[in-house]
Amino acid sequence: MPKFIEQTAQGSCIFLNEYVAMFRFFAVLFFSGLTLTVLAQENVSFGTNYYDDDAKGIIYDREITVDLKLHTFGYAVGVNFGRLRTYYLTRYFNIEFGELKHPKEFRQSFDFNISPGSARAFIFGKQNNFFVLRGGIGEKRYLSEKAKKKGVAIALSYSGGVSLGMLKPYYLDLFRFTDPPSIDFFISSEKYSEENRELFLTQNRIYGSSGFARGLGEIRFRPGGHAKFGVNFDWGAFDQFAKSLEAGVMVDFFFQKVPIMVEDPEFVPNTENRFLFVNFFVNLQLGKRW
Repeated sequence: MPKFIEQTAQGSCIFLNEYVAMFRFFAVLFFSGLTLTVLAQENVSFGTNYYDDDAKGIIYDREITVDLKLHTFGYAVGVNFGRLRTYYLTRYFNIEFGELKHPKEFRQSFDFNISPGSARAFIFGKQNNFFVLRGGIGEKRYLSEKAKKKGVAIALSYSGGVSLGMLKPYYLDLFRFTDPPSIDFFISSEKYSEENRELFLTQNRIYGSSGFARGLGEIRFRPGGHAKFGVNFDWGAFDQFAKSLEAGVMVDFFFQKVPIMVEDPEFVPNTENRFLFVNFFVNLQLGKRW
């Protein structure tokens, strides 16, 4: 082969090899950039909602909500501190304070017109207010996704924990006469006892309740526990601001009977006290996620 043709062939091979090397370089660069782009798109930040068809959406880590709860025989207010473990699961710690009432409580009042102020309404046969401080842990499991940017997600919630019951004596303003033959009287604020049993349970000797502050220094405690199961309708399930309505059943139990009412068949029939309380409830939850 002539020397010129041999050198030309060698030059062509070198030139071709350089093109192949450049092609390989740009190919590696292109696919590396594509991979980094995909990874960057999947690396979402916390606190952002994504409503794309292929994305589940939410990346929040914590939430705090306030409970405003009404139940069959009482009320409660509380706070929940939650951790969003997965898209469908939230675990939370709950603390709440409320009152449990006896089914036989009935508020009434009389107008005696004997003083400038009117008499306070009272509950006949009641001997103690019963307040409950609850603390527990629970979970909320979503059964469905909220619709894109609108709609309601449904979840099951359940919790349980310890309770501390607080009995506060219930005071009544009672009519007492200075001397039995005399018609002169005075009003005495008294709680129930065996000594004043007949006076405490005679309606026409009751002027009214003494007010909430009486008895606060005489609180007695009753330890116990509680459990709750509910269905949660959340129209802010995956939004920054939590908004939901919950309905269900709650159970409170204590190690002793809770003396809310006076047990006296002669004066107050069918008022047996209990240690187990079962209530249906409705709860409004409002809060924030971050």
